[in-house]
Amino acid sequence: MTQTDLPLVAAETPRNLSARKPRRPGLVENTPGLDIATHVILLLGMFMLLFPMYLVFNAATQTLQEVNAIPSRLTPGDQLWTNIQEAWVTRDFGQKFLNSLIVAVGVVTGKVVIACITAFGIVFFDHRLRMPIFWAVFITLMLPLEVRIVPTYAVAANALMPFQAILDSTGLSWLINTVSGIEVNLEWRMLNSYTGLILPLIATATGTFLYRQFFLTIPDELVEAAKMDGAGPLRFLWEILVPLSRTNIAALATIMFVFSWNQYLWPLLIITDPSYGVVAVELGKLVPDANTTGGDIPKWNIAMAGTLIVTIPPIIVVVFMQRWFVRGLINTDK
Repeated sequence: MTQTDLPLVAAETPRNLSARKPRRPGLVENTPGLDIATHVILLLGMFMLLFPMYLVFNAATQTLQEVNAIPSRLTPGDQLWTNIQEAWVTRDFGQKFLNSLIVAVGVVTGKVVIACITAFGIVFFDHRLRMPIFWAVFITLMLPLEVRIVPTYAVAANALMPFQAILDSTGLSWLINTVSGIEVNLEWRMLNSYTGLILPLIATATGTFLYRQFFLTIPDELVEAAKMDGAGPLRFLWEILVPLSRTNIAALATIMFVFSWNQYLWPLLIITDPSYGVVAVELGKLVPDANTTGGDIPKWNIAMAGTLIVTIPPIIVVVFMQRWFVRGLINTDK
């Protein structure tokens, strides 16, 4: 039999082999009707979110008479820059923006550092109180600032009050006064200060939980390799864990910046000096009040212009940090 008499058989190439494999049924069904309904729901949700912002922008572009007219005018005017200038000058937003930026950066830095160190101690140090400490931190999620506002204010009024109470109850303050004639009166007031605005807000159970979940995914082999290289705990944290946690840091920083920038109740409570005012409180003062306008027409156009000014920094942060924010919440690569 010659070579030309051999039957022609197709070569078993990888492409042919893959073509012979039975196809698995797809999990996503071809349902055009469901796709259309889903997109309609998404469009409705987007409209519900963006339409109020459009109303704010629209009111900020109108004159006083136009914004108070009935029915309301839904087309933008030409007074946007004028209203923004008046809102900026009326509430001295220049200094207030600087104060809010200092507070936001301070709170974000404190939350990121403390959450990282706390989660590091909970995950990588084996001791009996590890889980009780974690649950004690986690339970504080149910105690927001509004719930503990009174004791927090008492601490801000005098942060050393608990130590003074200990000295008084044990008789040490009386003993020191008797022996040396020095009256012990520990006092550290944080009212009307950046410290008072920042320090009570830097503890975060959310950040600790986020870091803990990430640190639990760190391979044990990486920890052992760091020990073999002679890395101590702080070096392991700074040179290995922190670089791996960049996306987590970005996600936490984005959330906490928006949180601290929008703080209203706490600054309203502890700040009486206008030089330490923040934008959220000043914006509240810009909203017309029937008891203070004296019967005049409310200047809602100025209030809406101030609202636009205050919302710009959080929007910029979220837009530029969106990619890192999403990666920090869902990324599991090491």
